[in-house]
Amino acid sequence: MIAGIKDFFNQFIQTGLRQAEIDEEKALQIATAALLFEMMRMDDQISDEERDSVAKTLLQMFGMDSGQLKTLMDLAEQEARQASGYHQFTSLINKGFDAGQKKHIIENLWFVAMCDGHLDAHETHLMRKIADLLHVSHADYVSAKQKARQLANLPSA
Repeated sequence: MIAGIKDFFNQFIQTGLRQAEIDEEKALQIATAALLFEMMRMDDQISDEERDSVAKTLLQMFGMDSGQLKTLMDLAEQEARQASGYHQFTSLINKGFDAGQKKHIIENLWFVAMCDGHLDAHETHLMRKIADLLHVSHADYVSAKQKARQLANLPSA
């Protein structure tokens, strides 16, 4: 009897836990990608540089193949367009990422904002809002901005 219970637990319960972990990881990926898409859309022009930087960032952060990347980008774009705010995305990121990982997301968001060669006021506003929702310190916010400036080859402000 104990062996049967153990088998049931291993076959159904633990599998369910693993599936929940997988679902949580996918939700976290979509949330991160949706924020990157929001940044890309902020200045009303989506450049190839911005789209490429989002793809490169997602590949780097989540290590997926090109098919998975396309699916993630499609889902994220759809989620970003349908979202009524950012809380649904930032709350997932707050639960799933530590402070260092959230700072890295802020760096990537800054880079997407700057990769087209300029920084729009709407992009700056979104950055402040997202950084606040992710509880990123002001020092990390500024340092992430400077790092992105260097990567985008923009002069210091």
